Amino acid sequence: MVKNILITGAAGRIGACLTEGLPRYGHRLRLLDMKPVEGTEHEVIAGDILDPAVLERAMKGVTDVVHLAGTPSPSASFERTLTLNIEGTYRVFEAARQAGVERVVYASSNHAAGFTPRQEMAPADTPVAPDSHYGVSKAYGEALGRYYSDRYGMRVACLRIGTFEPRPDAPRALSTWLSPGDMVRLAQACLTAPDLTFAIVWGVSANTRRWWDLAPGRALGYEPQDDAEVYAEGMPELDPADPEYAYAGGRVVES
Repeated sequence: MVKNILITGAAGRIGACLTEGLPRYGHRLRLLDMKPVEGTEHEVIAGDILDPAVLERAMKGVTDVVHLAGTPSPSASFERTLTLNIEGTYRVFEAARQAGVERVVYASSNHAAGFTPRQEMAPADTPVAPDSHYGVSKAYGEALGRYYSDRYGMRVACLRIGTFEPRPDAPRALSTWLSPGDMVRLAQACLTAPDLTFAIVWGVSANTRRWWDLAPGRALGYEPQDDAEVYAEGMPELDPADPEYAYAGGRVVES
């Protein structure tokens, strides 16, 4: 199934990953970011998600949106988080609705449930327990997605992304890692799942030590192929009392 997909925040790390990976499935991409998006054959729109004219242009002819734009930092100021992650996310959903976009894949975060104590295979719909203003903004995005799904029939998948890196670089990531390859596979599943209405799924690879349940993602067709365990040799063990291990959001709960 070929899609016309808008990726917001396309200049970021996940945006670059999806820009490289999604065309393998035959999709056509349009890339939106305030920062330059270099070295791509895809259509690029330079602009701000807070600008209605930019969004109107970006949404034209699009069937699906992958919304990544916003500040990715739990340490960002409240004002920046409010503007980019809350107001910006509303503007993207509303512009998508007005343009008749069929589905939105929204980049949420484990920090939306960051104060949740670590548990074996926490369900993807673990109640929100934000660990920061950033986590609050991601919980807002999930609630907004649910609203647009229930009220307007938009298909929405919210990805509670863990540690997105080329490889796990710390002991916590042996549990929370999402590989670039699995990020592409997860996005593809959410973009094409025929039965998607609204879903929250963990953005995590098939890690031997993972804490988060993959079942909701698998129900959408996500089959992760990578396991952080191949990088475990030489990694120190985490202390169970260390917030990095004890909470879904890691040490951010101490910030």
